[in-house]
Amino acid sequence: MKFRYIKSILSAASLLLAVSVTSCIGDLDATPIDPNIVMTFDQASVFNKIYGTLGLTGQKGPDGSGDLDDIDEGTSSFYRMTWCANQLMTDEAIVNSWNDAGVATIADCSWSSSNEIVTGLYYRLTFDITLCNYFLEQTEGLTDDETTRQRAEVRFIRALNNYYLMDMFGNPPYCDKVSTEKPQQIQRADLFAKIEEELKEIGDDATATLAQPLQTTYGRVDRVAAWLLLARMYLNAEVYTGTPQWGKAKEYAQKVIGSGYKLAPVYKHLFMADNDGSNVNKARQEVILPILQDGVRTKSWGGSLFLIAGTHKSDTGMNPWGSKQGWGGPHCRQAMVAKFFPNVNDAPSVLEDQMVVAAKDDRALMCGVQRSTSTGDNMSFTDGFACAKFSNIRADNGLTSDTDNPDMDIPLLRMAEAYLIVAEASIRANNGVSTQETIDAMHEIRKRANAAESASYTLTDIRDEWAREFWFEGRRRIDLIRFGDFGGHTDYNWDWKGGEKQGTEIKEFRNIYPIPANDINANTNLEQNPEY
Repeated sequence: MKFRYIKSILSAASLLLAVSVTSCIGDLDATPIDPNIVMTFDQASVFNKIYGTLGLTGQKGPDGSGDLDDIDEGTSSFYRMTWCANQLMTDEAIVNSWNDAGVATIADCSWSSSNEIVTGLYYRLTFDITLCNYFLEQTEGLTDDETTRQRAEVRFIRALNNYYLMDMFGNPPYCDKVSTEKPQQIQRADLFAKIEEELKEIGDDATATLAQPLQTTYGRVDRVAAWLLLARMYLNAEVYTGTPQWGKAKEYAQKVIGSGYKLAPVYKHLFMADNDGSNVNKARQEVILPILQDGVRTKSWGGSLFLIAGTHKSDTGMNPWGSKQGWGGPHCRQAMVAKFFPNVNDAPSVLEDQMVVAAKDDRALMCGVQRSTSTGDNMSFTDGFACAKFSNIRADNGLTSDTDNPDMDIPLLRMAEAYLIVAEASIRANNGVSTQETIDAMHEIRKRANAAESASYTLTDIRDEWAREFWFEGRRRIDLIRFGDFGGHTDYNWDWKGGEKQGTEIKEFRNIYPIPANDINANTNLEQNPEY
């Protein structure tokens, strides 16, 4: 796999653009830009493209000239790849009915260093980082207000991509400039420190160049995004560095809570076509960083269309979802159903509006019609309840812009995460004993869901609450690793864990992914992760 080489930077007015940049990986034959070639720099276009990398895949919209070669363009998006690599092997989602390259071995935890999703994700992240490096080099020394703000936002997006590299690959190559030199490998704890420093520089009040909370255009980054990413990193700091940082996790999560963002009053509105705001849908007040989607202007097979079409299918009894696309892919494991119905046999075979009533939790947006919770041998789309969480229907009953491609923005970072970080960090700092801060934070989350509140909570309760609040949002693997419930010896089991019907142990080395074999071969500075 390699980057597509484009000899000139394209100019345009929308996020549909792509530009050429240099890779920061070892395969020099794959670099999409040669820094020795003089090129025209269109600042606005490159800036737009950097945001576009979160939800788009290439030069022409949904397909036809992808950023990455040697991969199906529709599967190559930042969101689709991070989603698959964080979701398909966990206790939430399963998909055995697709033939997409790499999916089967991701789902059963048997991936290798040549897996297409692993390789594509690695190249997507390094491509995006390089594009950020290119923008920052070309704008260095410019001090006008707009460029200063743009540079801060680009630094955030670079930090976000580096965060995923650190989380998923452990000790990846690192570069912060455009170069034909083969990059050096960085240790995970050292990359943590670099990301931390960058986010603090652009987000902390003393040095911040990001916008004040809620003082920028919807879809662009303000300093609250930096605070929330820092809080997430600190919550996982023991995994990344060996040293827990519960106090800092709580500190930055509380900054988010006090920022002016607030929970949307209706949970399901977060995942509907008008979640960018309408007279009915107030999701915008919770979403800190959306990946912008538009059925006409930002078409992609790897954004919210992937979420909506992938989790629905015609002729399976599901409520309308606002798109003619229905691929019948990821659906719920028994363990996910059990988060709402501890005895899965109590889960009714009804539509999602009836399901939330039965579960007494507004987040139980599952469809059980014509389905079974069985752990059947084939795990077809109807063998397991469907996720009906995402839709291209407007809460205000208005028309959407397209009948195939959705308008639903992807809520990549949202306010609810801060409450759960406070809840977990507080109880961990108190040696597993529920604190009032834990109770209050959990109550905020559960009150919005119209779910019952408890007088106290355990760490297991919080682990399961992460699933109930964020199920199918592309983060479950991260949480399971932090709780010690993914790779290695654990008492927590689920159906088809490790590829076996009754569940089996996932080896600890699979808590991180391998560096792709072709990059190991191309760059002698790199050492493969253990046991790959």
